[in-house]
Amino acid sequence: MPLGRVTQLVDCRQSMGMGKGGSLAQRGTISECKNPDVIIVGMSPGRRHITKPVCDITSALRQQGIEYSVSTLVLNAGSGVPPDAEIGGVSLGSNFGILEREIEQIERHKVAVLHHGNIRSHVVHKSRKILQECNVNAVVVCQAPVDYEDLAKEGVKTAYVMPKPEKIRTKGTVMGIVTGITRGQTPSRVAMSDVIHEVLRIIKSNN
Repeated sequence: MPLGRVTQLVDCRQSMGMGKGGSLAQRGTISECKNPDVIIVGMSPGRRHITKPVCDITSALRQQGIEYSVSTLVLNAGSGVPPDAEIGGVSLGSNFGILEREIEQIERHKVAVLHHGNIRSHVVHKSRKILQECNVNAVVVCQAPVDYEDLAKEGVKTAYVMPKPEKIRTKGTVMGIVTGITRGQTPSRVAMSDVIHEVLRIIKSNN
């Protein structure tokens, strides 16, 4: 007898998790549901790249009754910055990138929530790289104070500020930005409410 609950089957491990109890998902992991509406794109795990806000956001969206597919760590190479990022100096360490498989996974959805941490230039360039490859509406969530002009300067199409036609570098469009979300910590109720509002707004506009 139904008790007012909806059962969702979520397959969210590509490989064994990290830590006791397999808590933190490995890179390359994606969870999928029947009707893919929203996908949460997170960074690769590491001591600095704590992906906890992604799980909090997916739980909050689930409580809103959104049928979604969510990835805590959809990107296999989610650390560093893209090789073509123009931020000065020499890029050391890993390079940010996106695989063909990941592009297909993201483009199946109506909305992509992009979580890329606390360094403004990294957030901008990672978002630009994803939307350069993926034709999807996006919400950027991060700790750093990023705005639409920051993104537009790097050729990212946004809902409120557009690059000059000859400077456009992306297929996808940033439709919303929510800042003040700290990696490794549960977002505040206000920040979580802002994310939910932006996602629902975009989904309704697409229907």
